[in-house]
Amino acid sequence: MATKFRPMSLTFRVVLFVAITVIFCLSLIGVLIDSSINHHFSEQDSGELKVINHSIEHILSQPYDSKEQLITNLSNAVVGHHGVYYQINTKSGSFIYSNSSKKFSQLSKLLPSSIGFNPDNIASQKFNNSMYRILVTDYVDQHGNYKIIVAIDMSFHMQFLTQFRQSLWVIMLGSGLLVLLAAWFAVYQGLNPLRGLSRKMHDIQTNKMDVRLDEKNIPIELVNMVQSFNAMLDRLQKEFYRLSNFSSDIAHELRTPLTNIITQTQVGLSSSRELEEYQELLFSNLEELERLTKMISDMLWLAKTQNGLIKPAQQALCNNNEIDALFEYFDALAEESNIEFIKQGQKLNFYCDKLHFRQLLSNLLSNAIRYTPQGSSITVHSEKVDDGQICISVKNSGEKIPPEHLPYLFDRFYRPDKSRQRHSDGAGLGLAIVKALVEANDGKVEVTSDDESTCFRVFLTYQRLN
Repeated sequence: MATKFRPMSLTFRVVLFVAITVIFCLSLIGVLIDSSINHHFSEQDSGELKVINHSIEHILSQPYDSKEQLITNLSNAVVGHHGVYYQINTKSGSFIYSNSSKKFSQLSKLLPSSIGFNPDNIASQKFNNSMYRILVTDYVDQHGNYKIIVAIDMSFHMQFLTQFRQSLWVIMLGSGLLVLLAAWFAVYQGLNPLRGLSRKMHDIQTNKMDVRLDEKNIPIELVNMVQSFNAMLDRLQKEFYRLSNFSSDIAHELRTPLTNIITQTQVGLSSSRELEEYQELLFSNLEELERLTKMISDMLWLAKTQNGLIKPAQQALCNNNEIDALFEYFDALAEESNIEFIKQGQKLNFYCDKLHFRQLLSNLLSNAIRYTPQGSSITVHSEKVDDGQICISVKNSGEKIPPEHLPYLFDRFYRPDKSRQRHSDGAGLGLAIVKALVEANDGKVEVTSDDESTCFRVFLTYQRLN
């Protein structure tokens, strides 16, 4: 099995990048300085070779009475130049004069020569275990043809360059290490806010969900991360509280029918009874069991819907046809409660699963009938909205739902009245099912409430007619 390596730390990445940059920059600087010094010495030696060569040519051009006078004049040609050697031969190679015991005649045959000074002919050549910069020129006048060899000992330059390079690389190495140490320290200090945030995050527990990270005392680069983390905590806290409430709600909803069944059964078994009484007891228990079965079925259906296990079969539906069918279905219940159904708005086509739409609208109508005072009306209104959707609203008169309860009406088992006084046999899952059905069909549902009425609005995709 392949080993999975841990990614490099941020500190190591930054220091590695700085190290590569520093090494490259210092190496480039070192090469440029070394090249510049070499060029400077080359220019200096070239100028010195030029001066000496011109001085010798000037002496050779002057008239002289004898060879001894020429040698005397040549011996005085160069004064104050350290490490400079020159030799004059005839064109045929006969030796005339040299200011040292070093003989460069052999080198003059190997190196190119030119008439007069030519910097391109300056060559570096090793001779007698020393390095020289050498210029060979030809000189012709009325006295004869000469070959002038001028050499400068480079030992001093090379020794200086060696020592300079050693010092330069030591300085660069020290500077590089100092920069890397500073970079590491800067990164370490720069990551202090992250370590502080990590300690604060570690303190957040399920019993401290209200703790938030302070956005004002952190670097600007971490503000977005802290804001995202705080937003995540808000969502987690909200869902955690909902889950806690859901656990207590479901326990309450299941306990009530189970308590009824147990109590009625204990009463029935406490003494001998007539057959009709036992039948009545069984019918009562059956009602509670059917209610439990429906509640569990609804919960399982909600779980499947919210996890994408139920796929809607969307088709084109007509709002008038569906609303009329449900009005007919609830007509007897509405008449019993002395409630009037009113249909308003346009005739529109939309996309939705037929069974899903009938169930969600049925839940909304059932909920409206439950909370509408007798003698009032329930209005179902249809209209097309600008963003390619239709809005079907179910509006009923009744008491105002406090604004703080509106965001939670679609939660499972949520009831605005904490005393849990039931208006009917509902288990508190109807509106949660409505939301799940609408979202499964790519829609959304909203609710508003005022002093006169409560309105649920369902938004679904509009079908354009060709």
